Amino acid sequence: MSIQRPNQPGQGSRHVSLVALPDAVVSTLFGIFDVMNAFVFIDPAQGETGAPALFQVDIVGEAVGPMDLASGVPVNVRRAIDTIETTDIVIVPSVLLRSLGWTKGRYSRLVHWFDGREATVHFAYARAFGASYPTVTIHPERALVISGRREELVSSGASTTWHDLALYLIARYAGATAAQEVARMFALQWHQDGLTPYIIFEGKTDHGDAEIERAQQWLRDHFSVANPVEEMIKRSKLAERTFKRRFATATGLTPIAYVQRLRIEDAKRRLERTDASVDEISWRVGYEDAAFFRRLFKRTTGVAPGAYRKRFRIPEFARPGQGSRPRRPSVSTS
Repeated sequence: MSIQRPNQPGQGSRHVSLVALPDAVVSTLFGIFDVMNAFVFIDPAQGETGAPALFQVDIVGEAVGPMDLASGVPVNVRRAIDTIETTDIVIVPSVLLRSLGWTKGRYSRLVHWFDGREATVHFAYARAFGASYPTVTIHPERALVISGRREELVSSGASTTWHDLALYLIARYAGATAAQEVARMFALQWHQDGLTPYIIFEGKTDHGDAEIERAQQWLRDHFSVANPVEEMIKRSKLAERTFKRRFATATGLTPIAYVQRLRIEDAKRRLERTDASVDEISWRVGYEDAAFFRRLFKRTTGVAPGAYRKRFRIPEFARPGQGSRPRRPSVSTS
């Protein structure tokens, strides 16, 4: 997450305060540090006297000196926050949410930045974040969310979306060409399809409606049967309208939408782990019309089934038993 002062045309080097927190993830903090300093590597002249770097990155914290990050890796805090009179960009790296959950008030000086704003968070933390900070509208399916009247608050979502954050800041302050150069140098990619393809659907079960929870439990193993909604209603012994109303209230989804999410989730696993064709997978998860399945899959995940398989399936050379085999070079005649 970053917060910035408004654009100042003609300004040279911009000061970046990269905040080291005890809960910070080491890969994010050091990754941002390297990428924001990339211009010194791309153009060595920027490291020489009289040629200021586009960004001057300081690792800052509550106190100067060594500090252990979430993984136990130490970082040397160069400057204390309270000694910095002015800075152009403040970046707070991603933090690790431990099994005990989040403790409110831990970083109270940062929280007010978000009040009443839109933001994104790691999709795995979305439910906990929403419960702790209900005034913040979150979009966990988005890689970046830019908010504020001057677009001064930028938040990034899951894990390596810090790539998008760093590239966005470089493009905003140094131009698109500079961002493209850095992306090539570090082999970074924008998450242009968003994060929906990465999100695993987990139906809400802590709603307290025992009748609906029983229906959900049955549906986990029977979502591919014909007419699963009608079958759930019969098993519940509730009136159809009552069942559908209670199901939507409890889970946040209509029964048919819930069935579709379970089917698409199973299809994702089959695309990742099997060689089955898209048509066969469509039939396996409960759809005889493969064309409808393809449309539904793309509408739900943001990508087509074939594109999903290409992105998430383990490459052949990395599969067990394949690493030691020499690969024959491919020959293209096109």
